[in-house]
This record gives sequence, structure tokens and C-alpha cells, in this order.
Amino acid sequence: MHIVVCVKQVPNTTQVRIDPETHTLVRDGVESVMNPFDENALEMALQLKEKHPGTQVTALTMGPPQAEAVLKEAVGRGADQVMLLCDQAFAGSDTWATSYALSRAISQMAPPPDLVLFGKQAIDGDTAQVGPGVADWLNLPCITYAYGIEIDGGMATVQRSFEDGYETLEVALPCALTVVKEANVPRMASLRGKMAARKLTIEPTTAAAIGADPDKIGLAASPTRVMKIFSPPPKTGGVMWQGEEPAAMARKLVEALRERQLI
Repeated sequence: MHIVVCVKQVPNTTQVRIDPETHTLVRDGVESVMNPFDENALEMALQLKEKHPGTQVTALTMGPPQAEAVLKEAVGRGADQVMLLCDQAFAGSDTWATSYALSRAISQMAPPPDLVLFGKQAIDGDTAQVGPGVADWLNLPCITYAYGIEIDGGMATVQRSFEDGYETLEVALPCALTVVKEANVPRMASLRGKMAARKLTIEPTTAAAIGADPDKIGLAASPTRVMKIFSPPPKTGGVMWQGEEPAAMARKLVEALRERQLI
């Protein structure tokens, strides 16, 4: 079995700077880490590898040259191989263009993956769009918010979480999943894994190498735009009533809402 895990390097800080012209994240000089939700996706893949001998795990990311750090982290934890999509042509890609580029890379892999895993979302964008987007480009069934999986032959049984419970779904392989934080506790890199990662040389893969259409990647090809970025106005302290009977305060609240035409 071949499992591909898409991981992303994200800023490890809330003090994110935005380019005033392109409205994209400025990553230079900011400490970066593996997206926390992607750690859970990687851990799910590694647990499946332990249950199913012969399974190969590939970590895939798209980003600048420094993004190779998250791939080395993946190898340190147990991934077998990696791919770094790194090309100026990818710069500024939105979720649609990013999904397309990742899908092109996955479609070139041999053997074709049986399972493609993603974190639920990335903490720098919080869109939760890339996983389903890649699945759509690859024409794969996709189950979001997965926290458990069992594989038997060509079928997978997946537990999908909700706020008030969960459901169990059965899906044929190949398929894609987005994984929630509650799925597992990510392992730390082993000493042997760290040594292997330190020796690893990662050759970037270009847009041309995956046969990407130039009209579907990069900022110019991205159909969504960030038109404005601003901080929400601070909340006021509100009005506090005390020292009266609850019924009297309820009447006062109703009158206040009527004055503001809220009821």
C-alpha cells in the first residue's frame, strides 16, 4: 500500500506579516513548523504502515526551499520518501491553484497512492479547502474530519467526527481523508529517523516536471483574491445591570432591544 501525506510549513507565531501589495503571507524571518493538523495525518499514515507491512509513506509539500524542513521532520518520524514542489511559478497560489499543483504531483507518483491524507486544515489559512480540492482534481472520494480508519483489502472503514457524535463510513480505495486532531497523538522523531533526515538531500520538483498548466498555478492564475485585510474593531464593555429582580432586568433588556430595533 502507498500512502501520500500532504504537509504544509506554517508560521509558528501569531505575529504574521502580510505583504501590502499581494496580500499574501510574508514568511521570511518567521519561525516555521509543520502544520499541527498535518502531524495527525502523518501519524495516521505511520500507524497504518505499522499495521500493514510493506506500506510506503510519502510526504509531499509545496513551498519555498525552506519548506524542506517539514519533509525532513516527516522522515524523522518514519516517512519513507518525500517530494518538494518548489518553483517560483507556484508563488502566490490560492487553495484552488495549490490543490491543482498537488494533484498533478500525486498523479505522477508510482505506484499510484491508495490513500491520500491531509490535516483538517492549515492554521495559517483555516480554509480546509485543499484536501477536498485535491480529491476533486484526482476524482477521488473524500471523507473529511476523519479520526479513525481500518483497511481491509481494497476497502476502508472510516470514523468521521461531528460536534455531537460520529458516523462510520465505508469507502473503496483509493480515497482521500482529512484528519482531525483527536485522531491520535503524533509521535516524536526517533534518533535513527533524525540521522536519516540529516543525511537526506531533497531535490526540488518544478512545475514543468509535474506537467502543471501555467494557467492554473501561481498568483495570476488564482481565482480568489484577498482584497482587504484589517483588524476587527475592539469590542466595547457593554452594559451591565445588577441589583434588580430578574423579571425587571428582563423587561429592561426587551425595551433596550426595541429601542435599537433588534426585535
